[in-house]
Amino acid sequence: MKKLIATLLLGLGLVSGAQASAGGIEWDKFPKEKMTDVAALQNGAKIFVNYCLNCHSAAFMRYNRLRDLGLTEAQIKSNLLFASEKVGETMKVSLDPKQAKEWFGALPPDLTVIARSRADGAKGSGADYLYTYMRTFYRDETKATGWNNMVFPSVAMPHVLWELQGQRAAKFEEAADPHDASKKVHVFKGYEQLTPGTLSPRQYDEAVGDLVAYLQWMGEPAQAQRFRLGVMVLLFLAVFTVFAWRLNASFWKDVK
Repeated sequence: MKKLIATLLLGLGLVSGAQASAGGIEWDKFPKEKMTDVAALQNGAKIFVNYCLNCHSAAFMRYNRLRDLGLTEAQIKSNLLFASEKVGETMKVSLDPKQAKEWFGALPPDLTVIARSRADGAKGSGADYLYTYMRTFYRDETKATGWNNMVFPSVAMPHVLWELQGQRAAKFEEAADPHDASKKVHVFKGYEQLTPGTLSPRQYDEAVGDLVAYLQWMGEPAQAQRFRLGVMVLLFLAVFTVFAWRLNASFWKDVK
């Protein structure tokens, strides 16, 4: 039972463990305007299918739901349907579960609601976490995958977008521990670009923003519709309140 629990914690990459290891790393703010940018969401879906769906599944999302992003069934079939045969199927992973456990030590987590599960009231939203996580990978030859991450140190996941971002090394300096002057701690001082990526730093941040926007949308595809409906309801209640107030005044105007 203990082994099973340890495996599940490793596979899920729980936020609490990541935060404890991160040493207080601040999360960058995800550009929220991308949630209403259809082109960004479409590009995010493309990146997700090409880079994430090889190992991670989205078992609670069907391909045909992408029509809500303005994609036609023909576009979905020709550009995004690689791991399934029918548009009505869920986004299944193409990686065999047994092989995944052998290679990574645990089955990679499902990403359908990953953005919602990573939220932290003190540090930010789940989208903030993912946006920072995908932009803080660096080369570390001491790790089995050759990669490490500032937000989730010793993460088992390699940097799947390294061709886009290029390879970077993290620079650290020794400094006195603020809590114990007799000890030394490593302080992060930035990155050193080892090899260039196919995208510029700005373009890479935009691509990651698109991917995170799609992951956020996938957790609740009806979110935008819910917000619009909520605004309409509030406007209706405001107008109704004015009518009710004036009607009440008319009924009671002769009562002394």
